[in-house]
Amino acid sequence: MTVSNSLVAKKTTFSTFITSDAIKNKVNQMVAGRDGAKFITSLISLVSNNPMLAECEHSTILSSALLGESLKLSPSPQLGQFYMVPFNDNKNGRKVAQFQIGYKGYIQLAMRSGQYRDLDVIEVREGEYKGKDAFTGKARVEFIEDDNERLKLPIIGYFAYFELLNGFRKSLYWTKEKMEQHALTYSQAYKTDVKKGWDMSFWSKDFDAMAFKTMLRQLISKWGIMSIEFQTAYTNDMGVIGNDGNANFIDSVDDPSQEIKTLPEVKNIEPTIENNDPLNNFEE
Repeated sequence: MTVSNSLVAKKTTFSTFITSDAIKNKVNQMVAGRDGAKFITSLISLVSNNPMLAECEHSTILSSALLGESLKLSPSPQLGQFYMVPFNDNKNGRKVAQFQIGYKGYIQLAMRSGQYRDLDVIEVREGEYKGKDAFTGKARVEFIEDDNERLKLPIIGYFAYFELLNGFRKSLYWTKEKMEQHALTYSQAYKTDVKKGWDMSFWSKDFDAMAFKTMLRQLISKWGIMSIEFQTAYTNDMGVIGNDGNANFIDSVDDPSQEIKTLPEVKNIEPTIENNDPLNNFEE
């Protein structure tokens, strides 16, 4: 799922890069059993509609796209399964594309394993949290049936759950305050937003989407069944896919505005990486 730097021609458009004979051959080898030409056409269209992404090193775009293709996930922003997010790698003086899984992508991968009867994550509104069960210690949540009335109420927390085919169930509840502290601890960009009154990081732009992803990562990684595909997505999430096939995790700069200006206006995207270890980053 990687492309050698020797194949990357500098100062070329992405379209020229990906339609070169060497790259087309690589794609046809890696997109086994699928239509390589269709993959290339779709990727050219996606990049051409995102000028900031087009400025990234072409090999990082292609490697991210190939990883998503191997997981059978769509890069369509409307579907929210995975993203290729532009990022300024200031330490190395380059722009790269990060591979990022959306919370809907995690749901797809988990359900595709065939081990889950049900899996979901939802916000909890005022009045829906009923405390913990006295015997099990598990959160008790009763959702308001009238959606119109429910959506008028403030969000006080987040609830994720799953049920396996064998009957095993697990749920997880976090208050919004706990999620806020989690974001402040693991996202330097969000911490800077709060400190300076900015609205730059994606925790600021779509807190709920990031919270959903965090809940699913916490729940499934600790108690769920993780398929090989899910593990691959989990360990590569928020990374730049290198020529060795591994994800490289880039520290964010102190000023998140250096990164956010490269982002497309798409939901479910976090512009920075706050930790070099994918298993302990801010979206666990």
